[in-house]
Amino acid sequence: MSQTELQQRDQMNPDYQWDLTTFFASDEAHEKAFQEAAEEIKALANYQGTLANSSKQLLDAIENILAVARKVSNVYGYAHLKNDQDQSNDTYQTMEARSIQLYSQFGQAIAFFEPELMAIEPAKLEQYINENEDLKFYQQYIEDMVRGRDHVLTAEEEGLIAQAAEIFGNPQKTFSLLTNADFTFPTTKNEEGEQVALTDGSYIRFLESTDRSVRKEAFEKYYSVYKQYANTIASTLGGQMKVANYNAKVHKYDSARQAALANNNIPESVYDTLVEAINDNANLLHEYTAMRRDLLEVDQLEFYDIYTPLLGEAPLSFTYDDSKEIVLKALAPLGEEYLEIIEKAFDERWIDVYENKGKRGGAYSSGTYDSKPYILMNWQDTLNTLYTLVHELGHSVHSYLSRQNQEYVYSGYSIFVAEIASTTNENLLTSYLLDTYSDKNIQLYIINHFLDSIKSTVYRQTQFAEFEHFMHVKDQEGQPLTAEFLTNAYRELNERYYGEAINSDSEIAYEWARIPHFYMGYYVYQYATGFAAATYFASKIYQGDSDATEAYLTFLKSGSSDYPIDTMKKAGLDMTQRDYIDATLELFKNRLAEFKSLI
Repeated sequence: MSQTELQQRDQMNPDYQWDLTTFFASDEAHEKAFQEAAEEIKALANYQGTLANSSKQLLDAIENILAVARKVSNVYGYAHLKNDQDQSNDTYQTMEARSIQLYSQFGQAIAFFEPELMAIEPAKLEQYINENEDLKFYQQYIEDMVRGRDHVLTAEEEGLIAQAAEIFGNPQKTFSLLTNADFTFPTTKNEEGEQVALTDGSYIRFLESTDRSVRKEAFEKYYSVYKQYANTIASTLGGQMKVANYNAKVHKYDSARQAALANNNIPESVYDTLVEAINDNANLLHEYTAMRRDLLEVDQLEFYDIYTPLLGEAPLSFTYDDSKEIVLKALAPLGEEYLEIIEKAFDERWIDVYENKGKRGGAYSSGTYDSKPYILMNWQDTLNTLYTLVHELGHSVHSYLSRQNQEYVYSGYSIFVAEIASTTNENLLTSYLLDTYSDKNIQLYIINHFLDSIKSTVYRQTQFAEFEHFMHVKDQEGQPLTAEFLTNAYRELNERYYGEAINSDSEIAYEWARIPHFYMGYYVYQYATGFAAATYFASKIYQGDSDATEAYLTFLKSGSSDYPIDTMKKAGLDMTQRDYIDATLELFKNRLAEFKSLI
């Protein structure tokens, strides 16, 4: 199925395309569901002002709101999949746009619910739950919503803050417009010596070049633009910190971090433990960068040398048709129940495999409570694409098991645990490939893939998390976040993380200016904790620990029936402690030694 020229979707083999007819039988059926949901949204206004009347009235409101939410989710879910399979199709562009509008209407219709629920006296709410068995089922849902009661202002005050939402969102919006719409990068030289366009999308491709002069020129020209606008971006970033600190203060939180982590009921100690464990093991990343310097045979490593392949092209490749057998073997330690779901994914056409004209790039897992957990791919016959497939299958099986074992209200799961299932699969694939292929070049390539993943996801994302918190704290202390201040601080942090083998006194000191996640409020640390948790689980599962495997599968079935930290504790992992991070870094240490021995 490899193609030199992209084809129109309707010219391609449907056996390799997802089957959305099990979602909605036709576009006409989708339109009917859209109209029904739109009518039901209007009726939700009848519950406003009635939640405190009785336990039955509260129960009716919750169940009807959730029922409409489920329908709206289905309407949007189908539309966005249809649009992504061919974004040049006007019919599906319109369908998705209308579905987004429907979601907005739903949000406006239920805006009264949370403040009104919080306004019910705690003793009265407890009485309602205790006297009504059906309402008691929603106790976790209710408690999760009202636990922030002490941080909710009066209705008038919350209304004023809500009216300022567009103002508060301006730093992120300005940064996005500046970097995505207004930035113009200089041209740069490719491997043939031709001047070609340098873009945000092509930047990493140039850094992967085996020609160091190509990497160097692209790196310097790319950061020249961020350096040129550093003062402006420092202003937007400083504004973002002020917004977060202001919102935390007026809502009676001690800090912006406490406010952000409260959304998922995550203790701040989880954040501090991650940063502490990574800093205690910074020497391992120093050893990695020194090894990369030596293998590339340069006097000093530069940050434009971080992405170029150490080992050239991958010594093995896989077609999509090969992948099923490999995936089933790699994930066999998870047991028959898990493998049966994987079989369904392949046989029931959950996966949209190949690229076609107009198809959205990248890969993801998506679906709703009532649909299959579909997977969008853009398959290439590479090892990296195989890893992407097992990653997305991890998400899809997690969603499938959660939806099969939980009612709609508890079927979702927190972003804090979202990457664990996908990365556990990746780690199991790594172990399987290392045990299957004895060829030294293949072993080296696979180990290097793992080392780069730890470097990029555990170390680098923790570095971002540490800098993000540093900025919030400094703003809270009254320190102006000027471009010079941020650049000097980031340069020092880079040197501490990566060591003396790499040059931190370069344009990389301006990297703070290009990270969109700094506008997302304590988000990035979850990449690192999730990867470390996955590595911890995968190690136990691959070693045949049946109790650990059973506990892990129970976690996949838990949805949001408990808070994320408590769900993970039930699975045998206390993420307030650092054991799982240390175990991940120990594996990094061992595989780094194995790589150096093989090379």
